[in-house]
Amino acid sequence: MVFSSLLFVFAFLGICYLLYALVPGIKAKNIVLLIFSLIFYAWGGPALVLLLMGMTLICYLGALLIEKHVKQRKIWLVATLTICLGLLGVFKYTGFFLSNIQALFGFPTEIPNITLPIGISFYTFQLVSYVIDVYKKEVEPQKKYWLLLLYASLFHQCIAGPIIRYSDVNEEINNRKATREDISRGITRFSCGLAKKALLANGCAAIVSQLVENNTDLAHASSMTILLSAVCYMLEIYLDFSAYSDMAIGMGLMIGFHYRENFNYPYVSDSVTDFWRRWHISLSSFFRDYVYIPLGGNRVSVPRHILNLFAVWFLTGLWHGASWNFVLWGLYYFVFLVIEKYVFKLSKKSKGFWRIPRTIYTLVIVLFGWMIFYYTDLSDLGAAISALFMMNGNTFSDIMVQTQFMSNVFFLVVALLACTPIASAIGKFFEAKRTALLNSRAGAATKISLFVYDAVCSVIPVALIGLSVLALVGDSYNPFLYFQF
Repeated sequence: MVFSSLLFVFAFLGICYLLYALVPGIKAKNIVLLIFSLIFYAWGGPALVLLLMGMTLICYLGALLIEKHVKQRKIWLVATLTICLGLLGVFKYTGFFLSNIQALFGFPTEIPNITLPIGISFYTFQLVSYVIDVYKKEVEPQKKYWLLLLYASLFHQCIAGPIIRYSDVNEEINNRKATREDISRGITRFSCGLAKKALLANGCAAIVSQLVENNTDLAHASSMTILLSAVCYMLEIYLDFSAYSDMAIGMGLMIGFHYRENFNYPYVSDSVTDFWRRWHISLSSFFRDYVYIPLGGNRVSVPRHILNLFAVWFLTGLWHGASWNFVLWGLYYFVFLVIEKYVFKLSKKSKGFWRIPRTIYTLVIVLFGWMIFYYTDLSDLGAAISALFMMNGNTFSDIMVQTQFMSNVFFLVVALLACTPIASAIGKFFEAKRTALLNSRAGAATKISLFVYDAVCSVIPVALIGLSVLALVGDSYNPFLYFQF
């Protein structure tokens, strides 16, 4: 079940929040959330719920032991993290490592086909951050197992993020209240995310599919075919993943949870360094706080700092998938981050004219990065790059890509604008106007203006949900890309 399915929007979410509103007291409300979260997770594989519950139990007990046994607290930390990360490694990387050993040495003859539990990368990192924060005495260990299970399994973010720190929600687990403003903002945020996914991300995915996935001869595809498909995938992955985060944040707001932002318009970045401050913020901050800083961060010698960056970006690539293209993708960014830090000194933000060429440079780097990310087969990646630069005697353009571009040019303009802060800036402008009207003397004209503003704000979510439903009816392609991680 995905957030952008009609079953989820009109059945699961509606029933869950109706019961949530009807039951009295925070304990009963949390029980409702836990039951529905486990149902939601079980939808993708009932048996895998036992793994989620088991890993949560291990971290629950580990945190209590860390608190109780002060002298042995490091031992319990290492033991807990070893088990959790070991389970992640077994399920996610066994096939990858064995296939590489087989390619080198010819054994084992058979590689087990282990099903990857949905969302395991996300909830494992959440539980790991919880245990480490307890060890660092930044949070108190949760004394009730079922509440820690609620934190780990909450359907808003369990299977595709954002990665929520326990310290961000521990107070709200037992003490929260959704104001009218929270509910209104939550509904709007959810509807915007749904529309971003159903109307834009899925549309970009359809273009990529028609241009590349149905192309059996990438090496001889036209240069424009590869370029347009890469641009569309670049748009798709941002619109897809940020849409999921928007919906998660919106659903949290509706019931009083305040999750941190996960994206900050990364395609307006003026350096690769800036891009990674804006893209998948919860993952970047996880590796910063739990890997990079413990290794010494940048408060070490230059060679050690470069080694620290290498470790972080190797792990970042590997986290995204058990495939060499993801490792290459992580190391690709490692190279540019080192160059920006020690060669071109681009770590500081630019101003004025220089922001334009720096943003173009960043977009080009990110575009090729997404090509590495997309082509899981490195031979396909090589064929696509050689075709892009017309190294195979292929043409610059062809009738198919020209038709695709002309048929979708206005759609692509809208998708591009959705990746910028323009809509957000317009919303903030009108919100400031509304605040000014509220603070002014309430004359007849002021009341009319406020009524019109509030009416428009009420209509927008309804319109977005309506358009999304029309797009989703009969749409056979509707997954979230980050479910695979």
